[in-house]
Amino acid sequence: MIGHFIREKISWILIFIGLQVLLVFVAYLDPSLPVSSIFYVVFLSSLIFFFFTVARYHKETKYYKNLKDWDANLHITGLPEPRTPFEKVVHQSMTEQADQLKVEAASNRRMIEQEKDELLAWIHEAKTPLTAMSLIIERLNDPGIRALLKYEWLRIHLLLDQQLHQKRMDFLENDLYIEKTDLETVIYGEIKTVQSWCIQKGIGFDIDLEVKDVLSDNKWLAFILRQLLTNAVKYSRERDIEIRSSREHGHTVLIIRDFGRGIPQKDMPRIFEKGFTSTDDHQNTASTGMGLYLTKKAADALHINVKAESEPRKGTVFTLAFPERNDFEGTIGM
Repeated sequence: MIGHFIREKISWILIFIGLQVLLVFVAYLDPSLPVSSIFYVVFLSSLIFFFFTVARYHKETKYYKNLKDWDANLHITGLPEPRTPFEKVVHQSMTEQADQLKVEAASNRRMIEQEKDELLAWIHEAKTPLTAMSLIIERLNDPGIRALLKYEWLRIHLLLDQQLHQKRMDFLENDLYIEKTDLETVIYGEIKTVQSWCIQKGIGFDIDLEVKDVLSDNKWLAFILRQLLTNAVKYSRERDIEIRSSREHGHTVLIIRDFGRGIPQKDMPRIFEKGFTSTDDHQNTASTGMGLYLTKKAADALHINVKAESEPRKGTVFTLAFPERNDFEGTIGM
């Protein structure tokens, strides 16, 4: 703050120094003026100017120091009280801007909520013709065409489902109902969703669930498993996907292992980032980079610890460590 103050008052400081130099120069040119007296005047005036500057520094910077520490959250109640005319001008300007920004922020929030509601309504409406389309596809006699159409139908269905849950993510905590959940039922339900895709790719499942009951939200846990299973199926080739559950270190652990292409080590720290796609697969425009991001976000809300391990061309392992009852203190629906 001292540096800012000096830069602000540099013109006043320079003119004072210039006046003192001028006074000494005049005394030098005029022998009738006693040099010692001039230097005494310069010393006294400099001393007075120094103490005056220090006093003004503490008085004038007090408001701006408080302003710097102010939490700019559009609440003007936290603004320091102005004292000088210039401080009052700044205070008035900030107050008017804060009021205007509040109005704009409220308007933007209403627009976002409206767009979100409209999108959710559209997604629900789009699911109706998708359901009808699925029934029509099942009636086709040609197995090859049926399989191709079923695969494309599934892609649309999964993208709509992902978009639906992404929009719900903002109020996820209000949508949770924590209860004892049967892992086997949820897993087999999600496998059934991708069944036609697995048949097309020649992929099976090797399932061994030592522990079947966990504490979680059935709907959001299904969404998490759906993202992990679709990723495993997408990047696997004619090899069983292993699904295991067990007790480790006092927690139920679910492991999903595929033997696909794997993830490059340089990408591993970023796989849960929003919009991140593999650096080795930029030509794949179908990848949105949202699946694992939404998985991590939903898992955090459910207190599920998600970890990933991978080796290129050897596959990927996702580990989900489920919480115990005492981890859900204060969670809605518990």
